[in-house]
Amino acid sequence: MDKHYVSYGSCCAGSCGASKDITGCRFSLSPMSDDFIDIILSSISKVDTSKIWSKTDRLSTIYRGKRCHVIDALKACFVYSYRKDVHSTMEITLSKGCPGDTDAESHLADDDILLNESNIADIHFPVDSKIALYPMGISNYMQYIADVVNKAIDLGIYDCSSHYATILKGDVQDLFSYFSWVAKYCEERLSHYVFEITLAVNSPTAE
Repeated sequence: MDKHYVSYGSCCAGSCGASKDITGCRFSLSPMSDDFIDIILSSISKVDTSKIWSKTDRLSTIYRGKRCHVIDALKACFVYSYRKDVHSTMEITLSKGCPGDTDAESHLADDDILLNESNIADIHFPVDSKIALYPMGISNYMQYIADVVNKAIDLGIYDCSSHYATILKGDVQDLFSYFSWVAKYCEERLSHYVFEITLAVNSPTAE
């Protein structure tokens, strides 16, 4: 059987494989409900993805485009998935600047007008979250991680530091406003970053 190995050419830190200004994410929704199929598919279908490239496969959903529109769609999908009596999680990998990235499968809108925000801006519910930031290809990466954590402290959404993650708590609006800030902060200072986010609502686990 022939094996087809991958090759990423001469990719190196500080050299993005895409020439376009692409932010991307891959996420998975996990509602702990017998209606999980309907919750997942209905949430995804409600999101206006006109200004991003999107694809849902057997494992997760991908959004690629301008930073503001990717986060707008991501937030909308999570908000639409919320059910007050259903324990649910969302696992997100947000990234920009990967040397292995390409310009393919992306859509960059001409403006920054958000398509979903007006429909979800007044929806509020509490969210538990853990985050981990990975600034890539630099030696002083801990300073950027500290800046991001300290911003959460300033905003009052920081709960505690834990092994391999920082724990946050707050309203869904406040958390996504913070995630947007983190993505902008990283975009302006780092050639490549990966931001891992876990969101959870209605957890039955005691404090």
